[in-house]
Amino acid sequence: MADEELEALRARRMGEIRAGHGEPPGDPSQQEAKQREAEIRNTILAQVLDQAARARLSNLALVKPDKAKAVENYLIQMARFGQLAGKVSEQGLIEILEKVSQQTEKKTTVKFNRRRVLDSDEEDDY
Repeated sequence: MADEELEALRARRMGEIRAGHGEPPGDPSQQEAKQREAEIRNTILAQVLDQAARARLSNLALVKPDKAKAVENYLIQMARFGQLAGKVSEQGLIEILEKVSQQTEKKTTVKFNRRRVLDSDEEDDY
């Protein structure tokens, strides 16, 4: 009986760990749909990019996944509308990366709020 309880606890704990990692415990139809979508994306990108460009894009995906996803979406959109003539080389991918970087460039501003310890109406007496 202790073995059965131990197995139940292990199964429950594994379910909690999977839920914590973002893995849904069930619903294979959603997982299958995501897998099909990923396969379609990969086949389109394989048709559009040459080997060096795919290598660069996969390296970018390791470092900045959001930027890589934006570039992939941009390439897929261009391929669907027939705006690409032939395969995109590594240099062409670099140009696309620069375009995407300019579009998603973030402005950072720093504002200092200095605290005044002795806040008086008089001028500063040093």
